[in-house]
Amino acid sequence: MRTDEEIQRDVLKELEWDPEVEPTDVGVEVDDGVVTLTGTVESYPMKWAAERAAHRVLGVKAVANDIKVKLPFSSQRDDTDIAKAAASALAWDTQVPHDRIKVTVRDGWVTLEGNVDWHFQKEAAERDVRSLVGVKGVTNSITVSARKVSPDKVKAEIEEALKRSAELEASRIDVRTIDGKVILSGTVRSWAEREEAEDAAWATEGVSDVENRITVSP
Repeated sequence: MRTDEEIQRDVLKELEWDPEVEPTDVGVEVDDGVVTLTGTVESYPMKWAAERAAHRVLGVKAVANDIKVKLPFSSQRDDTDIAKAAASALAWDTQVPHDRIKVTVRDGWVTLEGNVDWHFQKEAAERDVRSLVGVKGVTNSITVSARKVSPDKVKAEIEEALKRSAELEASRIDVRTIDGKVILSGTVRSWAEREEAEDAAWATEGVSDVENRITVSP
């Protein structure tokens, strides 16, 4: 079992190593494996990258991202300009059914709504707007409207996908399915494995929602 001091040290090193993060602007606190990030950065991608970096560290159970985004004057844009840029970015992405997505911008914060057929389309839409100049944050409220597939078939295909993964011990993960919703539980050794299990569930046809209850126990 890793101590909080060891985890804090490695998170700080990971932040320093990641070229997308300005580590001097980020504070790190750890309590029982839960990391809290504080401080101020100049862009939303920096905030997002800091969170991803913390999740990569062995022993991290969860991350609370309290980093604030304070845009420099050169990066400030009004909401209308951001909304136009977001709509254009979505329209240019062939993975995204942009005509089914609504964009709202308020004080630099982008909210995405609508519905898509696959989770990767929802993720692609968020990725398109995350790095736009002037964006302070993103709320992704897009829903996934997957076609109906029998719960038993969904469960079986997810379990097979978990077994194929070199990163996971499939026997430690339980899969339940209820009308398109998947509930994952059990334990894994790292946050990366937890995400790997969730990705496997989302990649399965017929899945419209995933509730990830998997805990991290190094």
